[in-house]
Amino acid sequence: MLRLILSRLVGGVGVIIAVATFSFLLLHAAPGGPFDAERALAPQVQRNIEARYHLDDSLVTQYADYMGGLAHGDFGYSLKRPMSVGEIITTHFPYSLTIGLMALLVAVGLGVGMGVIAAWRRNTGVDYALMSMALLGISIPSIVLGPILVGIFAFGLGWLPPARIEGPASYVLPAMCLGLIYLGTIARLARGSMLEVLGQDFVRTARAKGLTERAVVWKHALRLGVVPVVTYLGPATATLISGSFVIEKLFGVPGLGGFFVEAIVNRDYPVLSGVLVFYVAFLVMLNIVVDVVHGLLDPRIRSGR
Repeated sequence: MLRLILSRLVGGVGVIIAVATFSFLLLHAAPGGPFDAERALAPQVQRNIEARYHLDDSLVTQYADYMGGLAHGDFGYSLKRPMSVGEIITTHFPYSLTIGLMALLVAVGLGVGMGVIAAWRRNTGVDYALMSMALLGISIPSIVLGPILVGIFAFGLGWLPPARIEGPASYVLPAMCLGLIYLGTIARLARGSMLEVLGQDFVRTARAKGLTERAVVWKHALRLGVVPVVTYLGPATATLISGSFVIEKLFGVPGLGGFFVEAIVNRDYPVLSGVLVFYVAFLVMLNIVVDVVHGLLDPRIRSGR
């Protein structure tokens, strides 16, 4: 297991370096610049701005400074806001993190439960109803689901605020909207995996010993049945926690996703590169966690089989 973790760490560092390099070169190769405007600046003003932000240095020098800063945890300063990229991440990522974790609870809690019950009651009305609900969740885009939830729970029932983050209750609707999108996929994965596990020899042995079907499903089959779900949760969790740009825009959440989009529009190189590298590092970390959980759930992975 330790060897697996170390290999993943080395590979993850390589991925982060590659993404940082690619994003740096791609941004500087694109036409235009962060201070281009409809009205051209005076040549001296343009030179002063470029010197202030070291944009007049050679590409090799800029790349060396950029990678050196990353090595020390310094993402640089925004070209459009009086803030460092680190301050932007630490200030606004918690909003995305809170909504993502709540959405993850909704998606995993309901999705796994629906999938296991559907497999347990396969080819019955319960199975068909649950999988129909899962398919509906997959099919409805967030830009449609969000207004539906707002209309029901905010304007219809008056239980929750419709938008903006003004208290704990404000997180519920965006988390529900984000979590329900992934719930259907998790439910279908859990059902398919559980059907496969329920047909294996150790399950038949457990039944032959006289265990109840409930004990067979929830105590014996579930542990292996959720392995594909755990695999899916690696990138899915990164997407949930890094924030859906549509969800944050729809509900007025000041998360990190909005700054990423703003940086693309404004050609704010440090913010765009810093947030991208931060997301990639976060995804690498989550994938390592998934590998560890895999090893805990499936002894064959720990033994290297």
